[in-house]
Order: sequence, then C-alpha cells, then structure tokens
Amino acid sequence: MLKINDINVYYGNIHALKGVSLEINQGEIVTLIGANGAGKSTLLKTISGLLKPKNGEILFESEHVAGKVPQLIVKRGISQVPEGRRVFANMSVEENLELGAYLRKDKKGIREDFEKVFQLFPRLQERRKQQSGTLSGGEQQMLAMGRALMARPRLLLLDEPSMGLAPLLVKTIFRIIEEIKQTGTTILLVEQNANMALSIADRAYVIETGKIVASGTSEELSQSDQIRNAYLGGH
Repeated sequence: MLKINDINVYYGNIHALKGVSLEINQGEIVTLIGANGAGKSTLLKTISGLLKPKNGEILFESEHVAGKVPQLIVKRGISQVPEGRRVFANMSVEENLELGAYLRKDKKGIREDFEKVFQLFPRLQERRKQQSGTLSGGEQQMLAMGRALMARPRLLLLDEPSMGLAPLLVKTIFRIIEEIKQTGTTILLVEQNANMALSIADRAYVIETGKIVASGTSEELSQSDQIRNAYLGGH
C-alpha cells in the first residue's frame, strides 16, 4: 500500500533522513520506534507532504506522492494525527470534526462518519458543542484522531498518540487504535512507548539518527536483546 524507497530529507544542512526505505501492507498496523530526534516525525511529515525529500520515492497505492502538496495527499487517502494533538482550541468539537472532512462533498457520508467517530469516542459526543481548548489532554487526542478519520483515510499516520497521557488513558487510546484497524484502516504508528506500540503492531521498524537499523514482526523485535535493552527497559 505504501512503499518508501531510499528517501533523503534535509533541514537546511542537517541530513535528517538517510536513505530510509520501508513498506506497509494494507490492513496492517506498522510501528516506527526510536529515540527523540531519531527522525520519526520527520518521516511522517514527509509522507504527508509537509516536507519534501531531496531524492528517493514514496509510492502510495502505486502512485508517486513524494513532494505533492498536503491537501492532495489527504485527498489520495492519507491523514495524519500530529504530535501534540493540534486541535483548533477556540472551535467546538463538532467544528473540529467538520474541518477533517473539508475536502469531501458527500453530505450523507459525512453524517455517517460523524456517527462512527462518536461510536469510537463517546466522550466526544457528550462534548460536541464544547470548545476544544477546554478538553482534557486525552479528549483532545481523541478529537485529533476523530478529525483525521473524518477524511476517510485508507492510511492513518499517528504521531506519538500516547504523549503526556495518564497510563489508563494510554490503554484506552491503544484499544481504539486496534478498533480503527478492524474497520479496515491501515495505520503507521510513531510511538515512544515501544512496549505498547509493539503489543498492537503487526510489524515494526527501528530508526536511529535518521537510518532504519532494524525491522521485523513485533514479536521478533520484542524478543531481540538489542531492542529490549535500547527501547523496552531491558525486560
């Protein structure tokens, strides 16, 4: 579904992604784990069209999308939930969700998707008229995910969904990510909580200083001493 071949991305003179290649098959949850500053968010921004690779290719359903403008990439079926949630604080929950569907014209489908989002996140339905800035961190994370789903993506990019959330809420968010997968949406999950990410992912890639240094099934990486010591607390 998504195939990345040998991309290099720079911030000015800083070589942020160095020959990164990975692929995601339809219906999978693939996780990308790595330390802060390893290049995880840079990769998501490059897939989303917010950054342009210097070279290499990104193929989504066999179409070249590297360097295309973000709205075209959303239209093609890729949505991103940014790190830090980035909800529109002075707009209501409902208005934030409507913005997620801004490229769509199918009013009936949009109404149906509102209901689907409210089924996934009942808390949002209770607060649909509330200003988003007054929601808790967990509720804002749910809203950011709901907003991305309103675009009806076939591939959902999640950037650090558990960041800053209480452990109980982290479990809830990860359960919902699994439910989103059950609806047929493919997911690329960037997450510092490597234990949680590997517990729900089919496959994983490890990135260090802009390079992919390991990949395999979640089970394989969970059992690797090297990965356990570096990312999983050495259990």
